[in-house]
Amino acid sequence: MIIVMSAGATDQEAEAVRTQIRAHGLSPHDNVGTQRVVIAVLGDVAPVREHLMSKLNSMSGIQSVTQISRPYKLASRESHPEDTVIEVRGTRIGNGTLTIMAGPCSVENREMMLETATAVAKAGATILRGGAFKPRTSPYSFQGLGLEGLQYLAEARQATGLPVITEVMEPNLVDVVAQHADILQVGTRNMQNYSLLTAVGKAGKPVMLKRGYGATIEEWLMAAEYIISSGQPNVILCERGIRTFETYTRNTLDLTAVPLLHHLTHLPVIVDPSHATGKRWLVRPMALAAVAAGADGIMVEVHPNPDEALSDGEQSLTFDQFADMAGALRHIHDEVRTLIKDPYVSDGPINVGGDSKH
Repeated sequence: MIIVMSAGATDQEAEAVRTQIRAHGLSPHDNVGTQRVVIAVLGDVAPVREHLMSKLNSMSGIQSVTQISRPYKLASRESHPEDTVIEVRGTRIGNGTLTIMAGPCSVENREMMLETATAVAKAGATILRGGAFKPRTSPYSFQGLGLEGLQYLAEARQATGLPVITEVMEPNLVDVVAQHADILQVGTRNMQNYSLLTAVGKAGKPVMLKRGYGATIEEWLMAAEYIISSGQPNVILCERGIRTFETYTRNTLDLTAVPLLHHLTHLPVIVDPSHATGKRWLVRPMALAAVAAGADGIMVEVHPNPDEALSDGEQSLTFDQFADMAGALRHIHDEVRTLIKDPYVSDGPINVGGDSKH
């Protein structure tokens, strides 16, 4: 349920609505827009719906009261019609500009991290990526430098001015990662690690949530709901490919998710063609396709010597390849940004996952 306050509603009228919601054992959640306040009702509304609706309809300052058809209340455009714009160290994500996250898969050493950070910053990256803690399929593969890697990322940020994004894998590591990073990344394997989602939601830093390799759109958005409901509204969604029957690529990049998510949610959408394709020569065309589809940005892996990388070298770009691609991405973005129509069209509910009854 969402309550849209009138444009001229007073603070007292809005607080009276919140008090009424709490009196029914539910929780109010404000979304403050440019013209009015929208209050989302969180909790099991069904047992008290009729009584609450009756109370609300008699109160002043309310423009409308409607039901939310999605199970992800806070991530839904129904409760938050305006796009969420996230600002990190002067860099804005989701405001119509192109976000380019770039850097190595793993932080291997100080010299390599600083060299890569300098190169991607020069080529036009807006956010620096790098893994200090790496979840690997094999227990014998390089697992990252841990705290040492976080320190190198922080040093690279100081040298370049780029905000830093890095993955956090465990709830007990959230605080230490948050001390060094500007954006916390939740990887595909942890998309439904609910204790981790709750922990990053309480950390006070924006979160990028990668889609699980076997997750539906609705499962992904419900995972985002955990983060938002824990107190962090600044969530970025990252499509990085899903597992299908196809074996020629590492995963199957679902570009349909980009416009679909823009329709369903107010959260920014980033695409990771590196992990989706697993092949260096496929990264550029899929990155261009992602921007053409309306993605708010991309995330790619870049390494000074990809063939010698300790992880994911086969999908990492060289410095020259990244610089060339970044220029092409900006050109595509300039061409398509005025062609992408408003994704929130009133064409009735979308049937997600075969069931539109929530």
